[in-house]
Amino acid sequence: MRQTSAAAWVAATAATALLVTGCGSSDDGKPVAQRSAAPAGSQAINARPLNDIQQGGTLKLAISQWIADFNRYTANGNQGDAQDINELVEPRLFWADAQGESHPDTDFLLSVAVTSTSPQTVLYKLNPKAKWSDGKAIDWRDFEALWKANNGTDKAYEAADTSGYEQIGKVEQGADAHQVKVTFTTPYADWKHLFNPLLPAAGIDTPDKFNKGWTEKIPITGNAFKISSYDKTAQTITAVPDPNWWGTKPKLDSIVYRALDYTAWTDAYLNKEIDYAAALLPEDYKRLYKAAGTDIRVGARWDEVHIEFNGARGPLKDVRVRQALQHAIDRKSIATAFGKDLPVQLKPYGSHFFMPNQAGYQDNSGTYGTYDLKKAGELLDAAGWKLQGGKRVKSGKQLTLGYTLSAGSTSAQVDQSELVQAQLAQVGIKLNIVKVPTNDYFSKYVTIGNFDLTSFRWVDQIFRSQAYPIYREPSGKNLYQNYGSVGSPEVDALLKKATETTDTTEANKLYNEADAKIWALGHSIPVYQRPQVLAVRSNLANYGASGLADVDYTKVGWLKK
Repeated sequence: MRQTSAAAWVAATAATALLVTGCGSSDDGKPVAQRSAAPAGSQAINARPLNDIQQGGTLKLAISQWIADFNRYTANGNQGDAQDINELVEPRLFWADAQGESHPDTDFLLSVAVTSTSPQTVLYKLNPKAKWSDGKAIDWRDFEALWKANNGTDKAYEAADTSGYEQIGKVEQGADAHQVKVTFTTPYADWKHLFNPLLPAAGIDTPDKFNKGWTEKIPITGNAFKISSYDKTAQTITAVPDPNWWGTKPKLDSIVYRALDYTAWTDAYLNKEIDYAAALLPEDYKRLYKAAGTDIRVGARWDEVHIEFNGARGPLKDVRVRQALQHAIDRKSIATAFGKDLPVQLKPYGSHFFMPNQAGYQDNSGTYGTYDLKKAGELLDAAGWKLQGGKRVKSGKQLTLGYTLSAGSTSAQVDQSELVQAQLAQVGIKLNIVKVPTNDYFSKYVTIGNFDLTSFRWVDQIFRSQAYPIYREPSGKNLYQNYGSVGSPEVDALLKKATETTDTTEANKLYNEADAKIWALGHSIPVYQRPQVLAVRSNLANYGASGLADVDYTKVGWLKK
C-alpha cells in the first residue's frame, strides 16, 4: 500500500460518465457540475494504440519531496512517490486492470499458477530473457532474498509489512533455473500481492543492504526504464529507457521527476514545467480546467483521507480520549469544506478497509463515528479530564495535543487542521498545529510515531491484506505501518485469519468484523474518499486518472502531430 501527503497520485478504457447531483460555482460565475464519486473501474487516460504515439519526448512529473529511501519494503520507503519510481524501474510481476484485477506481466512471467492447495504452492515460470541491470538473470534467489527480508524472522531487517511472507515456509528453485516454487505453511489469499515488485537479491540480501542500500538511490534495476541521474541540487530524478530491455521499447526518451511543494504544482503546470497536476483543490481546479491544451481526467482510485491518532504517548494512550476525539471531530463538515466548488461530491464513510464504491463495503463506525459533543465530553470526564473555564484539566495540566503538518501541505490540509483545532476547542481540548519540514515529515515524524495527530492518505490498497500492517500491533521498535501504535491481539487474529481465507465473501466478513473493533479502539478516523481529478496535457496518451489500474509507462507518450 502507499501513503502520501501532498502528492496527487494502463489498461485502456474511456472515462465512465458520472452522475450530476448538484452544483457548485466557478470563478467566472458559471456553474460547475458536482458529481457523485466515480464508480469503481472508471478511468480517463486518453487510451490510444502505440501507432498513434510519436517516438521520443520527455514526460515531466512532480513529486512532493526528495526521496529519502527507495526501498518500498521498508517503512521509510513506503511513500507514494518513492514507490512510483521504484515500480517504474523494478520488475512488476503482475499488473492491475481498471477493475483492480491482477494479471501476470509476460515480460517477467511466462506463467504462474497455484499447483497445490494443501499446502498452498505457487509455481512461477520466469521469462528467461529477464535480467537485472548488473547482468544477472532474474531467478529464484531474488524471491528467496525478498522473502527472508520480509518474513519477520530476522528482526535486523526493517520490514514494513511481513504479512504474506511470514506465511511462506519455503522458496526454492523449480524444475529449472527459470522456475520458482513457493510453498506456504498456511493459505494466503492475496499471494499475487507478494514479490511485486521484485527486488534483486544483490541489493537486499543483508540487513544493511536492505535498510540502508536504497538511501537516495536505486542500486540495481530490472525494467524498461533505469535511473540516469539524481540531482539533489535541482531536486530532479531522471529515468531513461534501458537499452538492455527485452520487452516493448518505451515511446518516451525520458521521464523527469521534480520535487515540488504541492502549492507550486499548479503554477508549474501552467508554466509547462510539469505535464500533469492535481486539479482537486477548488483554487487549483478553477485555474486548471480552462488552461489551453488541458484535459481534466477523473477516475476512481482507492484513496482515503484519514486522521491518525498516536496511542503510544501522552493523553492519547487512553482509549477514552481517542474515542472522544472521534466524537468531537465533525467529518461531514470537513468533507463539505474540502469539496466546495469541486466537480466531485465528497461524503464521509465508515470503513478502514473498503471504499464506498467497492464490493464488501459496510459502515462499521457504529456509535464511534458519530459527531456528538456531549458524548465526547462524557468520555473526557470519565478519563479524568474535567472542564474548568472552558479547558480540559487533569492534575493541574491542560489537555494539549499537537497536529503535525508538513510545511508543504495544501491549503485543504491546512484548512482541515484548523477545522479540527476549532472542533476540539469546543470540548476544551487545546490543539497546536505543528508544521515540520516537508522532506522530514514522513521519515522524522510519521513513520517513527513522532506526533499526536496527523493526516495523510493511504492509496491503492487493491488487496485487502495490504492494510494488515496498518492495524497490527507493533513489535518492539518495528511499528510496521501502524504509526500510532493502536492495536490489539483480537484485531491481529481477525486480520491474520482474513488473509488466510481464500473465500472472498468470508474474508470480507472478517475484515468488517476487525473494522468494527478498530473503530472502538480509536485507531484513526476515515474522513472521505479522495477523488482522482487531474489536469493533463491533452496530447498525452495512456496516462492520467488511471483509477485502480497500474500505469504502463512503455505505452505512455505524446500523440503524433
